Amino acid sequence: MEHTATHTIVEALTRAIVEHRLLPGAKLAEQKLADVFGVSRTLVRQALFQLSQHRLIRLEPARGAFVAAPSVEEAKQVFAVRRMLELEMTRNFIAQATPEHIAALREHVRQEEQALDAEDVPGRTELLGDFHVLMAKLMGNDVLAQVLGELISRCALITLMYQSRNEAQTSTHEHAGLIDAFESKNTELASRLMQEHLDHVEASLTFDRKMPSHDVSIALA
Repeated sequence: MEHTATHTIVEALTRAIVEHRLLPGAKLAEQKLADVFGVSRTLVRQALFQLSQHRLIRLEPARGAFVAAPSVEEAKQVFAVRRMLELEMTRNFIAQATPEHIAALREHVRQEEQALDAEDVPGRTELLGDFHVLMAKLMGNDVLAQVLGELISRCALITLMYQSRNEAQTSTHEHAGLIDAFESKNTELASRLMQEHLDHVEASLTFDRKMPSHDVSIALA
């Protein structure tokens, strides 16, 4: 029951942020959220912690919880670093790839497609980022997986807010194309596809938006 209530709060706040109904920097008061959802502050606190793990909110000691406000410049820097890391990772992955690795990536893309079909915006965003982390994990490089996960989470909110369904679908198709290049051991093609894929994801993030709200009650109504 508690898990369900926490999940409901996480989903509602995620959608309010993603759909631009809550302003970056807006304070998320525990008591106000408890009143809105009719639950205890303990459950609200659990939900806020989960959202902070996904970088959608930030928790500040003695001040409380606030909707995260990642900058466009931060996102650009993240993609610059990802290109440096992931082009080299692509070359190394092909050298190590086994049929089991290819099968694991194809299964992951199948899950991406399911999330797209279900209109699961938070789920699809997480899965699209996890594709890259999974490559590092399959290589047995836990440090690279951790670094990539951190980089991807740093611009998760920007991706959630600004990537449309069509653009997410394009990312899934590009992941499938990458897997084909991995399977054929075509390093040159795979490197080019990875570069184009990261370029497309960054280029798809448009930053014109309607003005959302500071008021949690209005945003969740």
